[in-house]
Amino acid sequence: MVSLARTIRHIRRAGLREWWRQMQYIGDAKWGTYVGKDQFGNRYFENRNAEEEIPGRHRWVDLAQHEYNASQVPPEWHSWISHIRKDPPNQDSVMQHLLLPGRRHSKLTYLPQPYVENLTGTRGAYKPYNTVVPKYKEWEPKVTLRA
Repeated sequence: MVSLARTIRHIRRAGLREWWRQMQYIGDAKWGTYVGKDQFGNRYFENRNAEEEIPGRHRWVDLAQHEYNASQVPPEWHSWISHIRKDPPNQDSVMQHLLLPGRRHSKLTYLPQPYVENLTGTRGAYKPYNTVVPKYKEWEPKVTLRA
């Protein structure tokens, strides 16, 4: 359970409006340094103060959409949140040297595709259509007129 002192400290740092929004969407009051933003508008934060945060929960994302799921976090930011990478993508030297579309490259280089979130369950989901003739036809009753 969150202590009253911690709650008051977060209200003072983030402000009452931001504290209330975090309680509605995240379920916890968090305050930390802004690390970066991805192409979807998600904001990423980190709080390295060990006294304030539970170990392993000192990095978090503030998702831009309120109808959210985990696939809205791009892989490079997911690896930072999961502690696979030490530095965030906007400060990591490996990510800075990735081949980006628009730069001049040799013919054998790999150009990464832009990340698209999983659209299953939304209007943008892939819906296949059937081109095979069905083996069975529906029964259609034949109506005859009575004399």
